Amino acid sequence: MSLVSSSTLDQGFEAPRRYLAAAAILIGVLMAALDSSIVNISLPTIASALQVDSASSIWITNGYQVASAATMLICASLGTRIGEKRFYTAGMVLFTLSSLGCSLAPTFGVLVTMRILQGVSYAVMISVGLGLYRVIFPPHALGTIFGLNALAFAVGTAIGPALGGLIISYLSWPWLFYINIPLGGTAIIFSLISLGVDNEKEKGFDWAGALSSAAALGLMVVAVDQIGRWESRTLIYCAVASVALFAFFFIAQTRAKHPLLPLDIFRSRQYTFAVLSSVSMFVAQGMALVGLPFVLQHSYHYSVLESAFIFTPWPVAVAFCAPVAGRLSNRFNPTQISTAGVVIFCLGLGSLALLPHAATVNDFLWRVAVCGVGYGLFLPPNNKEMFANVSANRTVTASGVLSTARTAGQSIGAALVAMVIALLNGLTGLAGAQFAVFVFGLACAIAAISSIASALRLHR
Repeated sequence: MSLVSSSTLDQGFEAPRRYLAAAAILIGVLMAALDSSIVNISLPTIASALQVDSASSIWITNGYQVASAATMLICASLGTRIGEKRFYTAGMVLFTLSSLGCSLAPTFGVLVTMRILQGVSYAVMISVGLGLYRVIFPPHALGTIFGLNALAFAVGTAIGPALGGLIISYLSWPWLFYINIPLGGTAIIFSLISLGVDNEKEKGFDWAGALSSAAALGLMVVAVDQIGRWESRTLIYCAVASVALFAFFFIAQTRAKHPLLPLDIFRSRQYTFAVLSSVSMFVAQGMALVGLPFVLQHSYHYSVLESAFIFTPWPVAVAFCAPVAGRLSNRFNPTQISTAGVVIFCLGLGSLALLPHAATVNDFLWRVAVCGVGYGLFLPPNNKEMFANVSANRTVTASGVLSTARTAGQSIGAALVAMVIALLNGLTGLAGAQFAVFVFGLACAIAAISSIASALRLHR
């Protein structure tokens, strides 16, 4: 059932309501990006403050990612039943409160628990947030708003490392999460003013699909993360259980009266390859974003502030390229733009894998910038391609799938970094270039898979 009328989809909201509604979602995207980039760059410091090892500290990031990935499709389905607009506002409230919980966490266990709750609230927001753009804006403006969405994410990612470095240097790590509270309060007010009420809502819920998908995704990420630390037999059990649950989930979707993931959405070849390309891209991105701070701080011995400076060209390049790519996708073939972007991203990761043993700051800066250019060119056109190839009544499902691709991919990427650290028995004594080869070389190979999936869309 379509959640909005065809006339609404054709016209979108009137101004200024349109801009307030868009701001409510863009602030949520900004908060999520800021939250992730601040935490990623500060992981070594938080690990030291809470007296945990480097591999375990990945769960400050991965607890958030696993929770959001495991619940994204569930939240998308619940959003169609509770109402997209009401559901988004509730997610923003929960995200703000869980950020306060992270700030007040006295131990590592409590912090990870609050991060898991934060991940669930992120899933509530993002599972319906991208789909709401299709309600707020007319079709001809979707490329532009997806470009602005990528820009908001890039701005949050860009200022996060520097802000995180300043906070760690002059305050304490709880302030990394306190800053979400004023942003969240503003977004809640904008949501209440502009989003309005939900009209039609779907009925029924696929409990079997919800439980099996959440368990399958969770087990998959945990199994990858624990390679090198758990016994092989335990890992095999987790992997087999994950595959079995995925198989059960997809079989159940063909028989469910109200499927969590309506499989007819994948009848579009363009949509299917766009999803595959997104998943691979986000795995590679997750590896790079989590691995880079450890490479810089542990392997090359840069400070937190120096690491933040070196990382900055990535989000700055995204901030410049994403809006341009969004506007270009309104006029030209978005598949060609996104394919060029993922190829450039792959080359950037490959150049990071080939860092010299005595790499200078400049050696890092241009390589990181190339990654940002590729990522910025890929994201908006690919997102537009996904939404352009689904029917109106599958908009929320498409939003949930895209968000699941992002969170699942990034969580797998983070888990792969933890796996590399565990297999190499920690970072102590490991030459910087060697660790970079392992992390960025694997990320480059995964990005190459994304480029192949994206290129296959060019042959209709």
